[in-house]
Amino acid sequence: MHFVSTVTALVCFAAAALSAARKPVTIEAAAEERRPGGAGEVQWAPDSKSFVWQESGKLWLFEMASKSKKELISFDALEKAALKPPPPEAFDWENRRVRDRKIQWAGDGKGLLLLVNGDLFWLDRGSLQWEQLTATDTPERDPKLSPDARRVSFRRGNELYVLERGSKKVTRLTYDATDTVWNGRLDWVYPEELDLGTAHWWSPDSSRIAWLQFDVSRQHIYPHADLTGVRAIFEPERYPKAGTPNADVRLGVVAATGGAARWMDLGDPRDQLLARVAWLPDSSALALQRTNRVQNRLELLLGDPATGAAHPMLRETGRAWVNVSDDMALLKDGRRLVWPSERDGWNHLYLYTLDGKSVKQLTRGEWIVESLAGVDEQARLVYYVSTEESPLERHLYRVDFNGKRREKLTRGAGVHSVSMSPDARYYIDTFSSLTEPPSRKICSSDGSQWAVLREGDGKVAAEYEILPAEIVKVKAADGALLYARLIKPAGFDAAKKYPAIVMVYGGPRSQSVRNSWAGATFDQALAHRGFLIWQLDNRGSSGRGLAWEAKLYRRFGKQELEDQEAGVRHLISLGFVDARRLGIHGWSYGGFMTLYALLNAPDLFRAGVAGAPVTDWHLYDTIYTERYLGLPSENEEGYRLSSPVNQAASLKGKLMLAHNLDDDNVLFQNTFRMLNALTRAGKQFELRLYPQKTHGVTGPERKHMLEAIAAFFEQHLKSDTQP
Repeated sequence: MHFVSTVTALVCFAAAALSAARKPVTIEAAAEERRPGGAGEVQWAPDSKSFVWQESGKLWLFEMASKSKKELISFDALEKAALKPPPPEAFDWENRRVRDRKIQWAGDGKGLLLLVNGDLFWLDRGSLQWEQLTATDTPERDPKLSPDARRVSFRRGNELYVLERGSKKVTRLTYDATDTVWNGRLDWVYPEELDLGTAHWWSPDSSRIAWLQFDVSRQHIYPHADLTGVRAIFEPERYPKAGTPNADVRLGVVAATGGAARWMDLGDPRDQLLARVAWLPDSSALALQRTNRVQNRLELLLGDPATGAAHPMLRETGRAWVNVSDDMALLKDGRRLVWPSERDGWNHLYLYTLDGKSVKQLTRGEWIVESLAGVDEQARLVYYVSTEESPLERHLYRVDFNGKRREKLTRGAGVHSVSMSPDARYYIDTFSSLTEPPSRKICSSDGSQWAVLREGDGKVAAEYEILPAEIVKVKAADGALLYARLIKPAGFDAAKKYPAIVMVYGGPRSQSVRNSWAGATFDQALAHRGFLIWQLDNRGSSGRGLAWEAKLYRRFGKQELEDQEAGVRHLISLGFVDARRLGIHGWSYGGFMTLYALLNAPDLFRAGVAGAPVTDWHLYDTIYTERYLGLPSENEEGYRLSSPVNQAASLKGKLMLAHNLDDDNVLFQNTFRMLNALTRAGKQFELRLYPQKTHGVTGPERKHMLEAIAAFFEQHLKSDTQP
């Protein structure tokens, strides 16, 4: 017994010494957002025998057979060769979710197409010699290598072009673009809310290109202005607000050598959204996913590129909405497809024939398939990532085409993100947990480890004292199980009463509480300053099924706040939180929730910081807002009750508003209308404005903002005096 006590004392002493040797997480550290993760996005070779990634300014290759990596090329030489485009006269409000593929393999694996500073380069894999394909003042955007690697398609301005790789001859494919008609160029809202990152697609036989044409002339213009110089510069953004016109979008097909376009006959575009486009493996048809404006009906259509005719194959309907995903897989046999559906309330995978007949439900249960990882047609296996183990975790599974022999492949409690090889023989598993920083391992399709790409980077945890994060279960009044994350202050003493800050997001399609690594975050910096940190995922968040999400249908804030209040009551019941010193902070939807909580539970929170908040849902974009609230003309009461700008007179606590003046997502108009309403109601508040053209605050401005937020909570939550 004495020996055990001595060992325990030594272990505790060693742990205390280690903790003392590490620094507390500071605002400076949190502002740097240093999160270990290793290599960039992996690009598998078509034969699955190797993959490449970009890291530290270099292109690296990993060979599966030798289990070794080597440097292919440094990007320095390419960056020097690439011409820098001149600064535009007006800022281009292109959405950050537009995905320019910077690294692409040739179909035979003998070369790679690289996009560097707007110019295109060809890298021969064998000789490692590179060739510059374009050198233009106008950048080549969204380049795509044809499947036979003979041509490269791209967009210059608002038109589509094709370059023959051998001769470097450039052929213009479209000729009718204007300032408001865009060929192969997405508008702002499609990538933001449909997560569509490109607007043109090669046919598998390399003969044709399908593309989307956007007519944005009816979209409303928001009058951004760059105020940083001596002369203010007008920088208008096409931004469709709820109830206003979307872009008119149509789908065309053109030969890779140029010629007349064939437009698909999809009817009037004004009440529909073209959410996904894909070619069938034999290039005979296009598979189109189309949803109506309020997104409670999703259709899969097959379109004939020769005639333009299209006919529906599948239809999904929902009492609330139907989520769009990237998890459809057209099988190479040309007869079947894997299709995701939430028809039973949980996202699961189904096998269908191309004439719309159901073959088999592949997965089922009260959990969701988060993503389709790969399909092995020869072995008749489907690989997917799901929440079957826990809503807090993500694991890779496989199941056969009969929906049987389901098998969990990943090991280790936490969150696994998977990149699977084209032949589904291998996958890269990026894994982390609350206590383990991200690592990357290469595994065989049976789950066994093949090689280690990168061990978890412990530098941040070695340098800083990362305070433990605990997962807490909370029961709502109706018995629903909610999950929360708790970080106790540095030097925690259960006999003391601490001020607490509720970190909130609360909106749909997002999950904040998971068993995954966070690192040296702002939460940690605040905990080291003596605040207890609490974050809870309310109903409406993702990872728990459509019925869970749909609790906020046609009304934002009410259900979310009820669940947040249940979480706060549980937190106070633990005995070490001062109920008189509660704060709340969130960004974007979390900013909205901060305001909604301060105004609808005014006696609960003493202070709040609302970052980039939506204050009136009439001001937010069409696709997101109408999916959840419907059209303003059909749900005006829901819009009114969901908008904090209408409740300004209820404010009791201390409030700070923070926003980028040129935010392209949640427009500054939201904060302006809120401060106007508060002023008219005689309510005092603080305001922090930043000049960046993004939704989030980054760089030196981020450090400035975090310091201001921390000081605000220090002032208003560490005093025993009520506001």
